[in-house]
Amino acid sequence: MQNVTAVAHRGTPYRVRENTLDSLRSALRLGTDAVEIDVRLAKDGVPVLLHDETLKRLWEHDRPLNALSAAEVRGLTAGGVPTLEEALAVCDGSRVMLDLPGTPDVRAARRIVGVVRECGAQDRVYYCAGAREMLAVRAADPAAEIALTWTTLAPPRPALLDAIRPHWLNYRFGLVDHALAERVHHDGYLLSVWTPDTRRSMRRLLDIGVDSITTNRVEVLLGLRTAQADKA
Repeated sequence: MQNVTAVAHRGTPYRVRENTLDSLRSALRLGTDAVEIDVRLAKDGVPVLLHDETLKRLWEHDRPLNALSAAEVRGLTAGGVPTLEEALAVCDGSRVMLDLPGTPDVRAARRIVGVVRECGAQDRVYYCAGAREMLAVRAADPAAEIALTWTTLAPPRPALLDAIRPHWLNYRFGLVDHALAERVHHDGYLLSVWTPDTRRSMRRLLDIGVDSITTNRVEVLLGLRTAQADKA
């Protein structure tokens, strides 16, 4: 049980606005093993932390990110949307999972991977998203650690796995049962799941033996992990 990696989904979004530096700091203070952040490119190619295509949901500006420079985003959000460089600095020494929802090609992936390299964070950063995005990351960085997000019970095709070479398979938590976990482990991959937020769901996943849990309530997961470890 102690080996389950606790990953804070966008920081602590139920406490502090997601994908902000304060949200990341909050998760780190709680003792999370890693933080997951969403990274997209602004109009000028600067990687910033934002899950959505626009600023509408979080910042009440119905403006698409790809039409704004990083400086314009900073102005519209009073500095609330950090750059990837700023986020990596705040998470110095901690593991960071970069979810890349808007990285359609190798050129965009190279920009993000380049910032990770410039920050000297290659050894503590890993990447997650679907097949298209992870193929782009693999092309940009042959040594990248990848968690391939998969959303169906049908296993990924062997040719796709050979091309991406993931370290992890990353599933929506509701799909995961003992049989799937056994298959993933038998095939030589680690199993990560997202995003259970109830104690019942987390306990079930801990009992199944997943390797990593990404959650919006990382403090709950840390408490359950400790409690189960004490009983072992």
